[in-house]
Amino acid sequence: MATQEAPSTGVSFDTDEETNLILSSLDDFIEQEIAPIEDELGETWSNPRKRHEDDGRFVPEVVEAIQEVRKRSADAGFYAMNLPEDVGGEGVSNVTWYRAIKHVASKGPGLSEYVLAGPEGPKPLLAQAEGDQIEEHLLPCVRGEKSTAFAQTEPGVGSDSPNMSTTAEKDGDEWIINGQKQWITNAPYADFVQVFARTSPQEEMGRYGGITCFIVENNEYEVTTLNNAIGMVGMQGEISLDDVRVSDNRVLGTEDGAFYDAMEFLSLGRLEIGGRALGHAEFLIDRGVEYANEREAFGRQIGKFQGVSHKLARGRANAFAADTAGLRLAWLMDNGEQAIEESSIVKYLASNVLFDIADDVVQVHGGNGLAEDNPFMDELQTARVLRIVEGTDEIQLNTIAKELGID
Repeated sequence: MATQEAPSTGVSFDTDEETNLILSSLDDFIEQEIAPIEDELGETWSNPRKRHEDDGRFVPEVVEAIQEVRKRSADAGFYAMNLPEDVGGEGVSNVTWYRAIKHVASKGPGLSEYVLAGPEGPKPLLAQAEGDQIEEHLLPCVRGEKSTAFAQTEPGVGSDSPNMSTTAEKDGDEWIINGQKQWITNAPYADFVQVFARTSPQEEMGRYGGITCFIVENNEYEVTTLNNAIGMVGMQGEISLDDVRVSDNRVLGTEDGAFYDAMEFLSLGRLEIGGRALGHAEFLIDRGVEYANEREAFGRQIGKFQGVSHKLARGRANAFAADTAGLRLAWLMDNGEQAIEESSIVKYLASNVLFDIADDVVQVHGGNGLAEDNPFMDELQTARVLRIVEGTDEIQLNTIAKELGID
């Protein structure tokens, strides 16, 4: 896949030829490479009781299947295709990446969710790797051979992450890290984590300064418990770092400047959440329409009742508006804008649109929507999760208010 150049003027809602080719290739890849893996797993994947160990952790067969999906996707050039070519990506635009995430998510729950790099995969912060970090961490992650985790959130801190209590103290040419991280996606399975720790006092460096990111191998920390939140069972964990010693060459990015480094890429994470949420919204609306046209009650199809049809129509209208905002955000990012306000708008809109649609589609299905063998309650749980990760609704509204000039 060739590098796609960002448009220099105007906004086009056409899906260009290269993006169309990527989306079509993704369809073929999922059908030919991913569906057979899911079929082979059978109930081990489809039945949550068989998918997880007693503590919530994925059973080994599922872990191996997810790893295989990532490797195959990387080999096909999809997994981290948004990263620059010089670090192993394909250099596709943010518009294309957004459309690809939404397209894959529109297929609903399944192993296809691991085809494109999520929190466990390489992100622009990891792309700042230098020296041995490139061969040992960045490139294996791009190739889907290793997975990582982004360890910033802490117990008792939550969204107020600059007030983290995890510290790293310099000792010669080493750092000693102590602290705990919580709700860390992929923590139970990561080969290494990117740990944020305070390395200089706030009084000296300010609220956002004095924070450094370290690469910490999975044999250097302990996953003390799994945070089995709804919609994320087996995927998140608590990390304990007890006098963990790492060398100076494990510093990722700028010493004392990790929070600023991360903020540069904040919009990308919110764009990805937006694409994922609106892809799931599309999947749900399609299922709702199918059911409304098939199910009969009181002598006619339930879609003939406005109480049903208006739910689906309203969801479609809201998803359309949020998708337009997502495309504009991606276009702004392709043109070099940080787009902080726009990214908060998209994250807030898309996750709330999905939540409303998921709730309405459960309602449209009535009792059938609550059945364990249907995906709707799982989708509702996923929707609830997406309103919290990458910044809660309240954080997004705070950011928008600040950009409006309301202190």
